[in-house]
Amino acid sequence: MSYPVTSQPQCASSSYQTQLSDWHTGLMDCCNDMPICLCGTFVPLCLACRISDDFGECCCTPYLPGGLNSLRTGMRERYRIQGTVGKDWAALTFCLPCALCQMARELKIRE
Repeated sequence: MSYPVTSQPQCASSSYQTQLSDWHTGLMDCCNDMPICLCGTFVPLCLACRISDDFGECCCTPYLPGGLNSLRTGMRERYRIQGTVGKDWAALTFCLPCALCQMARELKIRE
């Protein structure tokens, strides 16, 4: 004998709020870590591959269309850093070496 379902299970709503943080260093703080700064200035694709590998992704991710955007956005989401996809895109489009250095410093600080 089967019984009809009279009520559907409901999602439990969480009433807690998670705090968003900022990047530990600013976009233009490239000289805070000279080895990262020099790598980002002279061989940015090598730095991008290292960031991808340190973040747990394939080192080829930066070579994929949108790969760097997904890495930066994923980093913001994982570490609960304030920002938007648009700001990520702007940083990577107009300040690529600085954005890569910021991402590398963030990973170094959070390790």
